[in-house]
Amino acid sequence: MAARLSQATPGRKIFSSRFATIVVTIITIIWTVPTLGLFISSFRTGEDIYATGWWHVFVEPKFTLENYDKVFFGGASESLSDGILPYFINSVVITIPSVIFPLVIATMAAYCLAWIRFRGSDFLFFFIFALQVVPLQMSLVPILQLFTSGVHIGSVQVIPALGVAGKFAGIWLPHTMFALPLAIYLLHNFIASLPRELMEAAHVDGANHFKIFRMIVLPLSIPAIAAFAIFQFLWVWNDLLVALTFASGTQEIAPINVKLASLVGQYGSDWTSLTAGAFITIALPLVVFFSLQRYFVRGLLAGSVK
Repeated sequence: MAARLSQATPGRKIFSSRFATIVVTIITIIWTVPTLGLFISSFRTGEDIYATGWWHVFVEPKFTLENYDKVFFGGASESLSDGILPYFINSVVITIPSVIFPLVIATMAAYCLAWIRFRGSDFLFFFIFALQVVPLQMSLVPILQLFTSGVHIGSVQVIPALGVAGKFAGIWLPHTMFALPLAIYLLHNFIASLPRELMEAAHVDGANHFKIFRMIVLPLSIPAIAAFAIFQFLWVWNDLLVALTFASGTQEIAPINVKLASLVGQYGSDWTSLTAGAFITIALPLVVFFSLQRYFVRGLLAGSVK
């Protein structure tokens, strides 16, 4: 044991030294500079953006709120004549259910696979885990066909068309499907690491599986659930491919990323709208992350040690 500790000591010294602190600080600054430049550019006029770099504000400060006014309430460009606010609301309506649905299903499935033994449970768990290697792009067209025309074997219709393409449900369902394999895997590892004595004591006291899940597993699994919720929120909020595919060109349900992408045209970009709109898109994820950051590290380390 002493030999192992002595071997681990040099590594610990390296990662806790002043050099490591300097490296992390430099990486953080490099990572933050583009976001700072985006934030400053969103308060500059179009003439200033095209004439000088964003760092010029430190020499000659000049700011305006006109970009945010145009982007939020309309008039920024022809493609954003009605403002970005309706599409921001669409993104919220898409993202929140797309986070809640897979978390609810995955938490119950993870508890079932971890603590309710049945024939084929291990095979089912490894099969769900293996689904992560399937590229998302391979499933987009089959799922879209399921939504629009159903499933046919020859001339026989096996599954009728779900009719959810071009609706919010048509985006919620794919995001839920794509999130479940990873969510079940991560939550299973955490729930399976809970003390067996705690579960056995609850069974002795007469608690059924539903009560154990609700009273014991859920409160103890909050760090893991919150950590995955952050990942899923960021993934869905920043998604463009799934939204483009399953929104089917319906502007009424288009998220904010689809509208921002339309600002990048063949003959140039509306930089004033792009900078203000882009910073609006990252504002809410930042709020979510910093609100749940105390659970984030605990969730990442959940289940790693007993």
